[in-house]
Amino acid sequence: MPAVPPRLDRVGHAVDRRQVRVGERGHPRQCHRRRVDRPAGKPLSSSGVAGAVSFWSATVRKRVMARDRWLYAWAVGSVALGAASLLVPLYFVTIGGSTLLLGVLAGLAAAAGAPGALLFGRVADRTGKRRSLVLLALGLATVAIVVVALTDVEWVVIAGNGLLWFAAGAVAPVLTLLVTLGHLERDWPGRFAALNRYQGWGWAGGLVLGLVWTTALSGPLGAETAQRWLLWLCAAVAATAALLVAAWLPSDAAAAEQPRPSRVARAVARARRVPVRSATFPVGPARLYWLTRSMHPRAVAARFTPSLALYFAAVVAIFVGSGVFWGPLPAYLSTVQGYDSGVVFALYFLSSLGSALCYGWAGNLAERYDSAGLQTAGLLVRAVLHPAVVVVGLVLPATVVSVVANGAVFVGIGVAWAVIAVTAASIVTGLAPPAIRGEALGIYTAVSGLASGVGSVAGGWLAGYGFLTAFVVAGAFVAVGAALTTVVWRRNGEAASATTAATGQ
Repeated sequence: MPAVPPRLDRVGHAVDRRQVRVGERGHPRQCHRRRVDRPAGKPLSSSGVAGAVSFWSATVRKRVMARDRWLYAWAVGSVALGAASLLVPLYFVTIGGSTLLLGVLAGLAAAAGAPGALLFGRVADRTGKRRSLVLLALGLATVAIVVVALTDVEWVVIAGNGLLWFAAGAVAPVLTLLVTLGHLERDWPGRFAALNRYQGWGWAGGLVLGLVWTTALSGPLGAETAQRWLLWLCAAVAATAALLVAAWLPSDAAAAEQPRPSRVARAVARARRVPVRSATFPVGPARLYWLTRSMHPRAVAARFTPSLALYFAAVVAIFVGSGVFWGPLPAYLSTVQGYDSGVVFALYFLSSLGSALCYGWAGNLAERYDSAGLQTAGLLVRAVLHPAVVVVGLVLPATVVSVVANGAVFVGIGVAWAVIAVTAASIVTGLAPPAIRGEALGIYTAVSGLASGVGSVAGGWLAGYGFLTAFVVAGAFVAVGAALTTVVWRRNGEAASATTAATGQ
């Protein structure tokens, strides 16, 4: 068969026949979307193909980067949140706040995110004004930090801190939806991971900022002045994030372009990676909203299994113990141990970093071994390490050796949390019937947040009788959670053995 001569355009360039379509008057016209400029009759060389692929890849990358610039803005906002998460409690202790009220401050912070997420999530669903809601949340965060910086009245600081974490929780479900826009459903887990990565490392950057700032300026300015100036800097950072979001976040998508909430909820239920900040602030308002938005309480209660109910009892004990520990901890480190603010920031950063670096390792272990057994081990480690913080202070004076020893303890606490957090989702999804798995994960998030808030208040009250008492009680609650998780583990093993035996017969 003779070769078909190439079609030429007006200037003698070869035109791909597949790119020629018929015009309005029946005449062929060239599709200029993919113009191929090469000499007539000569095929495109391999170097030309590589160049074209490189060109289009670069174009796609530029478009994706331009579309995702707002994630950098949210990372900037997370810097302010990460620094304020510890700065406000330290400032509260510096102005003379009692341990009981410090526990109230921590408990309100743990509980404030849930109503914010439910409110903003519903408003976003009904109005579609997600861009405005993100800006409003950052504005509220800025105002909250300014309120704290302007006062030394304890209850005003508590209220301002509550508003801050209301705003942080409120924006979470909106951001979860924003990262899915314009992407296929199979890519959503990666998008959730990207959001967690940006905000998690922004959070860690805030802890580093607090470490550097307070270490450098607490001596020349005094602790209170240095902390107050850092509060003003955090407010400026939050305001800057709002301006960047206004400039970079695209306008709200049309209703037809928005993913179905039910699909987002299923994707959130499948996503098990938690951000770096969860090492010290274990509340997930975004998961709470998406996983409970269509909950039917009677249907969920009817499908609750005894093992799942027992595990939720373990969750209550675990997070009450966690709250008892973290609630009064800033007061112990700064007043009893005598650590300056920079050292306290460093210890919290080590805990968060230990979690962040070990999530992947913990996930690999969870795929190879039983999740309940792994979580039991992580809980036992954490039950020992909570009171170990006080033991280090009793055995070693507030010297470099003491700081290094406590640093190792805090890294261990972070690593143990990575194991607990990663295995918790596997345990809940394994125990819950398929019809209520998403709702069960939402209940887990709600129960953990509420228990943590109650534990924080209890920890502040117990610290009035001694920090050793408070931290021993914290370890005891976590140990009770480990014991209940062990019962669940054994039940699962017996059920699996019975199933295997029945199948073999």
